[in-house]
Amino acid sequence: MLQLFSMNLPKSKKQPLHNYARYSGMAFQMLAIILLGVFAGLKLDGWLHWNKPLFTVVFSLLGVVVAIFTVTHDLLKNK
Repeated sequence: MLQLFSMNLPKSKKQPLHNYARYSGMAFQMLAIILLGVFAGLKLDGWLHWNKPLFTVVFSLLGVVVAIFTVTHDLLKNK
């Protein structure tokens, strides 16, 4: 879809649009990974009937680590 709009633009205008799409996609990817970890932790804590949200904290932090690793991997791969 981005190519349809950038076909008529000069090369100097294509690069910012490409970067914007790339980095906003990475932001949504990070958000999805972290929210998936939080959701899994909440469900597991609810299923085990624990008073303390141990799995929510662990999976939230694990989601942050995985999200940072994924974005770092994507940034280094595309250089």
